[in-house]
Amino acid sequence: MKNEAKRIFEKMVDFKRFAISLLAVGSFFYIGLIIPDTANTVSDLYIMAGSSLVFLIGSIYYFMLSKRCRNKLNETDEGQEYLMRK
Repeated sequence: MKNEAKRIFEKMVDFKRFAISLLAVGSFFYIGLIIPDTANTVSDLYIMAGSSLVFLIGSIYYFMLSKRCRNKLNETDEGQEYLMRK
């Protein structure tokens, strides 16, 4: 059971890292969208808006998975001990 808690904890940390990375990339796309540039066409703006939205939705999804893993760890005694040590 200790190995299971460790595996869930590692997944939680990985999901949070993925979420932060996707949030950063989505934010950069959004910044590129709001900074005016005369070279951007309407299709480029739609592509940037769509990609920003996809990355931000992916970030939310991975944050939810991380939260679900944290809740699983909080349900077990071994998981709570593992969270307290880390």
